[in-house]
Formats: sequence, structure tokens, C-alpha cells
Amino acid sequence: MFTSRRWWERKGLQIGLVSLVVGSAWMLRQTQGGVLLDMYQEMTRPLQMLHTGSTQEERVKDTRVLDSLNARIEDLERQNQKLKDLLGYIEKEPLSARPIPARVVGRGADHWWQQVTLNRGASAGIQEGYIVKAEGGLVGLVEKVTDNSSRVLLISDLKSQVGVTISRTGAKGVLRGDASADGVLEFYEKVPSVKPGDVVSTSNYSQKFPSGWAVGRVKSLNLKKLPASVATIELFPAIRSLDWVTVYPKPENQMPEMQQEAKPESTDKKP
Repeated sequence: MFTSRRWWERKGLQIGLVSLVVGSAWMLRQTQGGVLLDMYQEMTRPLQMLHTGSTQEERVKDTRVLDSLNARIEDLERQNQKLKDLLGYIEKEPLSARPIPARVVGRGADHWWQQVTLNRGASAGIQEGYIVKAEGGLVGLVEKVTDNSSRVLLISDLKSQVGVTISRTGAKGVLRGDASADGVLEFYEKVPSVKPGDVVSTSNYSQKFPSGWAVGRVKSLNLKKLPASVATIELFPAIRSLDWVTVYPKPENQMPEMQQEAKPESTDKKP
């Protein structure tokens, strides 16, 4: 009796495990795994409810929100890089001539090519008549200032007139806005020395802008136009998509050459 009990104590656990394995195998065979599947579904149901708790409409909405946030993050990263580039450019300028950085914060659909509003004004030192520049070249002229904003007349405005010169030959004229990414240059000479591709910059005849600032490139010519030849100028600054700009003080009196040669009355005029 004692021997049988010792034997059962040693072998009982093994026999139990074998019986459990054999019984489970028989049950799986009889139920085709149904019991095991039920157990698995019962255990994972909370996770499935958590994952599928939202409706299809809500999941689509969440995806759209996530896409919108990602797009916003990318836009902020681009803006941050532009600002870094702008500040790096400003730091290279002499301390006495450093411009004021500003951002375009207003632009009416009806005045897209006429004017923009900047987020800085008199409190930042900006005054009427200050010059606005962007990557590429001249943008326009500050025409109205409040404490915290400035309105800029763009060089693409139909009212805008800028005295310019052909950098390669010195041929001069007046650049007028055309309410587009191009401007119209009216030459002082009937047959100016100019060709497509020539770079156009502000003239030393200009009373409102510093001389030598890039404006654009000659796109096409019309030497038969009366009373003077004209050219279509592709403007360098991205007028259609202005973002960050720099604002400079009014230029001092231009070179004495203005007094040595008759200056046409139309240069830099605003109606």
C-alpha cells in the first residue's frame, strides 16, 4: 500500500499532464478547434473593441486631421527655414544699414498685384516711403503705415512707376506695373541698345529707390511702338507668392548725374 502511494506520488503528475494533452487533442479533433477559437476571441475582444470602437466616418475624420497637422508642420518648417535665411542675410548687412524684416499678412484677391500688408509698422521704425525688397529684388514702396502694420504699393501695380536702366548697356526708361508677373518698360530712346535676357535694375535717376537694385529681365521687345520703344520685363521677385520681405529706409539724394542730364518727368511718378 505504501509502495503504491509513493509510486502514485511520483507518476501522478506525469499521468495528469498526459491525460490533459490527450484530452485536449481529442476535444480539438471533435470540435474542429471551435473551443480554442472561442477562447481566443473572448481574450482579444477588449482589444478589438478598443481598435474598432470608432466608426468608419470617425476614422476618416481622424486621418484627415492627421494629414492636416502634418501639412501644417511641414509649412511651419519651411517658414522657419525662410526666416533663418532672411535673418542670416540681414546680419551680413552693415549695422547702420540693416533692413527691417517683415512678413506679408494681408493680400486682397481684388488687389493681388497692387498691394500687400506687412505685419510691422511705425513701432518697428517703418515710415512711408520706405523701400521693400524680397528674394530676387525690388518689391515696392511703403505707402501707408500704422503702429503695427504697413501697406506696400507693389511694382506690379498699374500705378507704380520706377526709373530703371539696362545693366549691360545703360539704356534707361520707366518701368510700369502691368497687374501681372511682368512689367512694361518704356525707354527714353527710340532705338535703345537692349536685347532679350538683359538684366534690368533701378536707375541712378530714381528719386524713390536706391540705384542698382535688381528688378527683372527683358522678356521681349517692341521697337516699333510709338512714341517710344517698349519691352516686357519678367520681374525677379516672386510677386505672386510674397512671404517674408525686408524694409529699407528712403534713399538719400541720388548722384549728381541727375543734375547734369535732363531727367524725364515721368520717372518714379505716382498719379
